Amino acid sequence: MAIDKIQSESINLADNFAFTGTVSGAGGVNTPAFEAYLGSNTGYITNNTYVKVLCNTEVYDTASAYDNSSNYRFTPQTAGKYYVYGAVGTNGNGDDRLRNSYAVIYKNGSQYRDSAVNHSGNPGRSDVLFVSAVLDMNGSSDYVELYGGVNDNSGNNQGYFVSTDKHTYFGAYKIIT
Repeated sequence: MAIDKIQSESINLADNFAFTGTVSGAGGVNTPAFEAYLGSNTGYITNNTYVKVLCNTEVYDTASAYDNSSNYRFTPQTAGKYYVYGAVGTNGNGDDRLRNSYAVIYKNGSQYRDSAVNHSGNPGRSDVLFVSAVLDMNGSSDYVELYGGVNDNSGNNQGYFVSTDKHTYFGAYKIIT
């Protein structure tokens, strides 16, 4: 006998069931979603200044909501909570030059969350910093961007963002709530 409607009076809801048909209306989708990475190393960037990271190579973009060619921002057109993440690979362009590295999520043009490494008098060569946040997005005008920064020991603006092994990337997806 096929059951087309499950009622708590007809089955024990504490039991486990193996469905052989299709279950619809259960779960949800984590879209819109995207991920992109930096396709090649950047040029030198200004010391101790947050610079937008131009992740220009898309891995996926379910709703064409990430602009990978001009403003490098994610503007989902669906309201909800989003898990936003990014990593910034930095290099001081030489041994023992990197003093500080930064990865920063911006929402609507303002700093929202950051991650930093301070080498405290023991400069290094490179870092990969991860940053993430859960953000409410309005589905019409809210947007997020990834920024990064370096402070190299030379004082000559010789730090840069690295693309090696896709160390620099940016992504987001809608959380099912």
